[in-house]
Amino acid sequence: MSDVLLQLDGVSQQYGRGETAVTALSGVDLTVHVGELVAIMGASGSGKSTLLTIAGGLTSPTSGEVIVEGKWLSTMSAKDVAILRRRSLGFVFQDFNLIPALTAVENVALPLELDGWKHRRARSAAMDALGTVELTDRASHFPDDLSGGQQQRVAIARAVVGTRRIILADEPTGALDSTTGELVLRMLRRRVDAGAGGILVTHDARHAAWADRIVFLRDGRIVDESSSRGVEALLTSTVRE
Repeated sequence: MSDVLLQLDGVSQQYGRGETAVTALSGVDLTVHVGELVAIMGASGSGKSTLLTIAGGLTSPTSGEVIVEGKWLSTMSAKDVAILRRRSLGFVFQDFNLIPALTAVENVALPLELDGWKHRRARSAAMDALGTVELTDRASHFPDDLSGGQQQRVAIARAVVGTRRIILADEPTGALDSTTGELVLRMLRRRVDAGAGGILVTHDARHAAWADRIVFLRDGRIVDESSSRGVEALLTSTVRE
């Protein structure tokens, strides 16, 4: 059985036509394996967010293929892609995207209930997910009663709840101080090490150092790649968002 969770094969994305066309991605090849966290870095406009939305099935590429746990998205209906997103893909956003009127456990359980899970089963799975981010004692708290770091940990729990094994994180520590940001990255790392895989979009070399591989985008193309052994050099680089 393959350990590849997510694969982008020759993915390109173009917006508009003719002289006004803008190429956001061009021939991107990327593979994420079980237990692997891949950091994506690059300047603003390099294609990082476009790559993440395509990898998560939110946008279809102009050309190329996206393969999620062995399933080719181009061969699936929009309904089936939506089901796959709910069951296999978890998104972690910079601004948390929690629903204020729901408690932590209700926020985490919501994707499962939308997928047809019975309330008790969904709540049990949500509590398990909160346990992975060490927040079971805050399960009944509303987002406004949680710190920024706690809210982001709830968002991570929601991203990995149920059978989801692919985590897509878009600047997940951007709104956090350094201490809580490091805590969130530790939780992401722990989840990946437990059998998930993930993509972390970041502009911060210190955050990218938590990844196994660092991929650099420029003008929609992958221009360089570094393993974790290259972190020391990366931390002295001048990469800026």
